[in-house]
Amino acid sequence: MNSKDQNVQIAAFVELLAVPLAQATNPLFDIIIEENVTIQKYCNALISKILKLDQSQFPDFIDYQFNQVTNPEVWICKLEKLLANNEAFFSSKTAMSRYNKLYILIEKKRTELQSSSIKELIAKTPKKFINAESEDRHFSFYEIKKQLEKITDDNQKILLLTKEMFEYQQANIEFINQKIPLYDNQCTKEIENIYALQKIQAAIEEAQKNKIVNQIPSTKMQFNGNVNQLVDVFYQLHRELFVDGKPYIDGNTNDLIALITNSFLDKEGKEISPQTVKTILKPSKEEKRPNNHKRIDIDKLL
Repeated sequence: MNSKDQNVQIAAFVELLAVPLAQATNPLFDIIIEENVTIQKYCNALISKILKLDQSQFPDFIDYQFNQVTNPEVWICKLEKLLANNEAFFSSKTAMSRYNKLYILIEKKRTELQSSSIKELIAKTPKKFINAESEDRHFSFYEIKKQLEKITDDNQKILLLTKEMFEYQQANIEFINQKIPLYDNQCTKEIENIYALQKIQAAIEEAQKNKIVNQIPSTKMQFNGNVNQLVDVFYQLHRELFVDGKPYIDGNTNDLIALITNSFLDKEGKEISPQTVKTILKPSKEEKRPNNHKRIDIDKLL
């Protein structure tokens, strides 16, 4: 029976592990799909595989798939759902035997997973702390908050909350606890709280930085030469002298004007005019800069 010719009802598999035949490492048990993998194609191929395998190969097939997927519990639940959605494929006596054999194996695997000694024992969350339940899992913001307390990086917290929010919104919810807020709303609110705290923390750090800066004396230094000599020193470092292909002082003209006028007074102890500095810094205003014999030759000092 070719499942591609049948009306296969899908199950919401989370992992669609399929490969083209040329890339298959175990063609007998691999799910073979030559084109782009979709959930419909995956379910078609899985039903087709089940109908073609010998019943004696079912245990090895399921074990093989278990070793491929990252969450065997979810996969086995989806396989069970797929079988239930497609009982019509197993109407014949022979096919019904396959159906029953698979269900027995599914229950056996589920029991093995639940009783496995290496399975981490997780304390059962009280019902009052469960926001919602789907066929695969429950959603508890109470549990998520405990996980968040162990994470120090805000970006990782936001990533976890976003994943949980999307998973909840895409899940087939079967139960919602009306006594506590909706799960995705709580995740969204927590993300907003993280961003708000980041903003407040940034403001605190900025205030502390400004406080330190304000504590530094801001008395301007008096330059006892001519203003054009002072400005020319910065002109040389910005326009004429380079290190590794870059000027010694990198920045724009406004940065230099602010630096000079905020740091120096002229030889008479007066404020230096920003417009005067701007004029001297213009490359075309060579006559405003000092003559060679009055120029402070920075190149000789470096």
